[in-house]
Amino acid sequence: MSGTLPAPHRTARAGRRRGAARPVGAALAALALLSLPLGAQERQTLQQRAAREKAEQADRANALAVIDGIVTDTLLQPLGAADVTVVGAGARVVTGENGRFRMLQVPAGQYLLVVRRVGYAPTSGIIDVPAADTLRVSYTLARSVSMLDTIRVKEQRVSMRMLEFEQRRSQGVGQFITREEIERRGSLQTSDFLRYMRGVQVSTNTTQAFAGTQVFSRREGGGFSSDQQQQYCPMQVVLDGIILPRYFNLDLLPPPKQIAGIEVYSGAATIPPQFGGPDRRCGVVAVWTRDGY
Repeated sequence: MSGTLPAPHRTARAGRRRGAARPVGAALAALALLSLPLGAQERQTLQQRAAREKAEQADRANALAVIDGIVTDTLLQPLGAADVTVVGAGARVVTGENGRFRMLQVPAGQYLLVVRRVGYAPTSGIIDVPAADTLRVSYTLARSVSMLDTIRVKEQRVSMRMLEFEQRRSQGVGQFITREEIERRGSLQTSDFLRYMRGVQVSTNTTQAFAGTQVFSRREGGGFSSDQQQQYCPMQVVLDGIILPRYFNLDLLPPPKQIAGIEVYSGAATIPPQFGGPDRRCGVVAVWTRDGY
């Protein structure tokens, strides 16, 4: 009997030999690094890590944006020395004599932008910063009816604001959240503290017109929608005395670690005069930061 195997048997055995050669080759490739001295392995690993970090930094840098803007008065005259802050992005600049400002390396996303200047009423707006692009904006400030005091140091200014906060708190009208309560609860979002308030409804919505967290008064704006769900009235949010845009997204507020106090007035009848305005029927939420905007 011949020692030569039939063709099918030869093919199967050859296939097994070829299949066995692949893991051996992969193992040799995987062991190439291990065959290096320990110092060489560490150097190569550090080089690979540095290359990855450099690539990640380049990706982040390419995604950063620029905000280019101008601030004027109601006569469209440029306003210098206006303070422009992007809340939550850590970006804060002062306009030049030509009223212009420029912010570099701003991460993409949605933010609250606040503009202030001594002698003018502050203003705010919601901006959508695109990735790797330039956002161009303009803001107009109206002269303030009541002139501001001379510039004070930060500690005095914060103390004065919070002194008025404590005075309103002692009157027993409205609901208040102090810095001590904020530290004790340890929430991650400022909007979480409003969920404990009476007569207030905090809800997160995602629609074509709005995506974010809003605060509503349960005491005003009664009615029912088409699905027989009660409709609540959106409350006016004020940050350090600055009136924020209507239907404000609470997710854009500063984090709790930056908040000094919160006061809530869920009905028009309880709102103090300093928070009054043309439309306050739904109530007011006043947020005070530790450093001020």
